[in-house]
Amino acid sequence: MQKHIVVVGGGFAGINLAKSLGRHPNFKVTLVDKNNYNFFPPLVYQVATAFLEPSSISYPFRKLFAGKKNLFFRLGRLKQVLPEENKIVLDNGELSYDYLVFATGAETNFFGNENIKKHAIPMKTLSDAIAMRNVLLMRMEQASICKNPQEANRLLTMVIAGGGPTGVEISGMFAEMKKGILRKDYPELIGSNGLVYLVDGGKSVLSPMSEKSQTDTMEVLTRLGVKLIMSTHVNDFDGDTVTLSDGMQIQSKNLIWAAGVTAKIFDGIPASWYGRGKRLLVDEYNKVIGSENIYAIGDTALMLSDPEFPNGHPQVAQAAIQQGKLLAKNFKNMATGKSPEGFRYKDQGSMAIIGSAKAVVDLPRPKIHMNGLVAWLVWLFIHLMSLITYRNRARTFWNWTVAYLSRDQSLRMIIKPPDQEDIV
Repeated sequence: MQKHIVVVGGGFAGINLAKSLGRHPNFKVTLVDKNNYNFFPPLVYQVATAFLEPSSISYPFRKLFAGKKNLFFRLGRLKQVLPEENKIVLDNGELSYDYLVFATGAETNFFGNENIKKHAIPMKTLSDAIAMRNVLLMRMEQASICKNPQEANRLLTMVIAGGGPTGVEISGMFAEMKKGILRKDYPELIGSNGLVYLVDGGKSVLSPMSEKSQTDTMEVLTRLGVKLIMSTHVNDFDGDTVTLSDGMQIQSKNLIWAAGVTAKIFDGIPASWYGRGKRLLVDEYNKVIGSENIYAIGDTALMLSDPEFPNGHPQVAQAAIQQGKLLAKNFKNMATGKSPEGFRYKDQGSMAIIGSAKAVVDLPRPKIHMNGLVAWLVWLFIHLMSLITYRNRARTFWNWTVAYLSRDQSLRMIIKPPDQEDIV
């Protein structure tokens, strides 16, 4: 009899687990997600800045599962877990399981600041990206007819909180857009004072990467005109003024929040099962400690048994992909009476793109640092090949080619549903 595996979350971890179990006779797999599509988070910012269309980095789950008769999709939001009944409650019904796998990723962390949560622009999901694109394009339109120079400056000034890869990449993108695209599309804004600020609490951007990458990145961003504010946090934002921890105030309507993530807490899961950052504590096989048949993979899992990562694995795509694939292998091993394998993370390196033909790459084995055009080409290739289907790769490659050759893109359209009419 087939065992029913319910996977909650269709990100890197969940989709790799489900696909790896496709057509396996011993398992029926149901993937649950609040969206009906998988998307590629590392390129969300390019949708937000109108360099990629949403379909370039997303693909419907049902289309992915077509032809695999043991894979099923359920659109819904998880409301409650009933471990003693082997059942989960969704907003549209219930599901029973033999094994439950949390692959729910992480969500934006506003660190309890309600003002920032209310007024800042998050950039975690595809919906966030589309909303951000609409807001920023509308503010450029408003600035183009604004008669008050101070108000126009607030509309055009961008403050990015968080100096990780996402913050660096979107800062560089905004700086290049200001020098190129805005001059062509908005001749009314030539000579405007809108600036790009990047704020981070650390001493440098890209803190997990090498000092060479940090130095190279800060130098390139400075040349592009980005104002770097390090060792400082964003304390408050009222929709017009960004207040920093050192008392400095920046007049801006645009605070892009890329400062942190946190895992999610679920009704029905005991508090003792959670560790730091609301992540579920798991053993070396990704089974939630204290449970019998519940597993967690990816950003929502906190594994402290890996000798090289005693404080848990980084919340990055490669860790999620590797855990998803190994858990699928272990389910297959258990079905045939074999022993499961313990997880050991294989670090594939870190990278960040800064601008056109500008990037940094750190490879761990052998220890190599790259920057400039070569690093940029490596970044493009890795991200292109990481997209889930050949259609996504073809669309993205075409958009990137057009953008690079023309220094422009034709995707800057404000398209929003009726309930978003008052978003700005």
